[in-house]
Amino acid sequence: MKNVFSNTKKGILMVAMMATVIGYANEMSLVNYGRDLRATALTITNAKEGDLLSIKDGYGTTLYKEIIEQTGTYNKGFDLTDLPDGEYFFEIDKDMEINSIPFSVKSSAVTFKKEKETTVFKPYVREEYDLVYITKLAPNKEPLSVKIYGLYNGVSELLYTETIEGIQNIERAFKLYEGEYKLVFASNDREFIKYINK
Repeated sequence: MKNVFSNTKKGILMVAMMATVIGYANEMSLVNYGRDLRATALTITNAKEGDLLSIKDGYGTTLYKEIIEQTGTYNKGFDLTDLPDGEYFFEIDKDMEINSIPFSVKSSAVTFKKEKETTVFKPYVREEYDLVYITKLAPNKEPLSVKIYGLYNGVSELLYTETIEGIQNIERAFKLYEGEYKLVFASNDREFIKYINK
């Protein structure tokens, strides 16, 4: 009976997480106005104060970044026609996810690749007493590398390492005693770092 309640809670949590994910889907839209107006309008619905908007080139170099200052709908026009020919992408870095829309520039013409739009879900870390809970949504069962370092007088020592694969809803719990820790996560060619002081 206890397992039924536990599985029911997990099922409800997964439904809530998927509803949130679906709610965020298609929240970025772009309108390209053509050569005469030389502008592209970016609209982000459900933007939150503190979200980070960036334009990056194909090598990941940040060409433009802006911290969104107001919760609600974000609108801004960009003239992308002056960029050199190449591959680029808009990126919106939110609390739990990173959304990217790639585009290319060729001879001052901008082409968006909506079919290659991606969402990367970040690991979520929650502390409760001496336990640290880690969760991450991995829709394509992409691997997550977890490394936990103890920090002692400026020196770090690797305490734990694991690569979790083949799971869509990653969940782990760790007991950490009093001290300073650095958690390093790697997934989708990205690295996420969280510091914990207990």
